[in-house]
Amino acid sequence: MTRQLMWILWPAFLVAGATTGMFFSMFDPHEMHWFGTAAEMSRQAAYTVGFFCFWLMAAVSASLTVWLSRGTGMRP
Repeated sequence: MTRQLMWILWPAFLVAGATTGMFFSMFDPHEMHWFGTAAEMSRQAAYTVGFFCFWLMAAVSASLTVWLSRGTGMRP
């Protein structure tokens, strides 16, 4: 179980770091609007929230890959 968590969380962490860097190099958090209103948070808070959102999305994707590989006999 611990090994499967590492298969999921470590690649997801790396993807989240890269995605956060790419996303916030193109978009300034102070210029972003949420549902028509300006986001009222510091840049650091926006980077943190963005990183954890990207990490969650990547972890869900990796979890789906591990789950699907269980039925095909491709488990390492």
